[in-house]
Amino acid sequence: MTATIVRIGARGDGVTADGRHSPLAAPGDILADDGSLTLGPHHVAPPCRHFPRCGGCQLQHVDDAAYGDYLIDRVVSALAAQRIAAPDIRPPHLSPPRTRRRATLRAERIGRKIILGFNESQSHRIVDMRECHILRPEVFALVEPLRALLGPMLKPRRQASVGLTVTDQGVDVALEGVGADGLEAQEALIAFCQSHPIARLSIDEGFGSEARWEPEPATVTLAGVAVGFPANAFLQATADGEAALVAGVAEAVGEAGAIADLFAGLGTFALPLARSAKVLAVEGARDAALALKAAANRLQNTVAVDHRDLFRRPLDTAELNRFDAIVLDPPRAGAKEQSQTLAACTAKRIAYVSCSPSTFARDARTLIEGGWQLDWIRPVGQFRWSTHVELVSALSR
Repeated sequence: MTATIVRIGARGDGVTADGRHSPLAAPGDILADDGSLTLGPHHVAPPCRHFPRCGGCQLQHVDDAAYGDYLIDRVVSALAAQRIAAPDIRPPHLSPPRTRRRATLRAERIGRKIILGFNESQSHRIVDMRECHILRPEVFALVEPLRALLGPMLKPRRQASVGLTVTDQGVDVALEGVGADGLEAQEALIAFCQSHPIARLSIDEGFGSEARWEPEPATVTLAGVAVGFPANAFLQATADGEAALVAGVAEAVGEAGAIADLFAGLGTFALPLARSAKVLAVEGARDAALALKAAANRLQNTVAVDHRDLFRRPLDTAELNRFDAIVLDPPRAGAKEQSQTLAACTAKRIAYVSCSPSTFARDARTLIEGGWQLDWIRPVGQFRWSTHVELVSALSR
C-alpha cells in the first residue's frame, strides 16, 4: 500500500490525504507502508550540508512552488479554524536565498572549541555553522571571526546569544551571556571591530545592553530616512520582504489622509505613508518610539509619535474615529484588545500585517463580526525555507 503526499503540515512534515505524516517529504512524493519515500516532482536536493539538523530551515527539500503553496495553506487553514472563508489569496512573496539581514545565533564552549550557529529543531544543541544559505554574505562572513572573539569570553558549557543585524554602518553585534572585563578583553573587542564591518558591538551581562564599540550612531534607512537603531530593536528580516509588506500596506490604506500606525516600531510603515498622509505612530517599546520621534522631528515630517503600550491601553473607539485608515503590525500574540475597539470604529480601511496566521485569524474574526470585510491577503516568506509565515492583508467597510 502506498499513499501520495498532498500537502506540508504546520511543522514541515509531509501529509497524505488520509492523514499520515512523513518527515522530509514533499507534495507528490509517494509514501510506502514501511515509511520509505519515492521522491516526486516537488522534492529537491537541499543546498546546505546542515539540513535537516539545523533549526534555521525546515523546508529546503521542497521547491518554490510547493513552498509557496505551504504558505497559502497555513493562512487558509488558520482562517478555516475561525470559520472565515478565504478571500482573494494573492501569490506569496518569497525572499531569495542569502538575504536574511537579521538573525540570532547561539554559541557554546565545548573544551577548547567554540560552537556557533542555530539550535537544532526543538533542542538546545547547537549546529556548528560552516555554511548558510539564508544569511546575507556579510553576516555569514562574521561567523568564523566571532568564534575566535568568543573563545576567551565564554565559560565552559555555558551558552551565549549572538544577535546580528545589518545596519547602514555595518553589522550590529549584540552579545548576551559573555564576559569581557579587563584591558585584554577590551583590546580584543576593538581589534575585532576594526578588522570587520561592525557598526556597533554591545554586551548584555545581565544589566541591560552596553555598547562597547560604536564609532557613530547606528541607523537603518526606512523610506529614505535614517532612523536610529536601538540595540536589539526589531527590523524586518529581509529588505525585499519589507518592501513587499510596505507595498501591501500602501495599497490597503489607499488614499487615506489620516492614518494610525499601531505597533509602529521604527517607522517601517509610518515613514513611507507620511509622504502623502498625516500619520500617528504608536509604539510600546520606549527606545524605538524615541528613535522614530527623533527622525520625524529632524525631517519636520507629518509623523506624530505616541509611546504607548497597546496591550494595556489600546486606542479606544473615539481615538480611532479620528483616522481614515489603520495599520496594524503586532507581535506574534496579535492585537486582541485593540481589535475589539477597531471593530466598532468609523475608519474605512485596515492594513493588518501579521507574523502569526492563527492570531491574525482570531483578530480578523473579531473585526468581521464588527462589520469589516476581509478583502485580500498576501503571504510573505521572509524566513526562507522555514515554517514561519507572515502576511499583509486588507480589510474594509
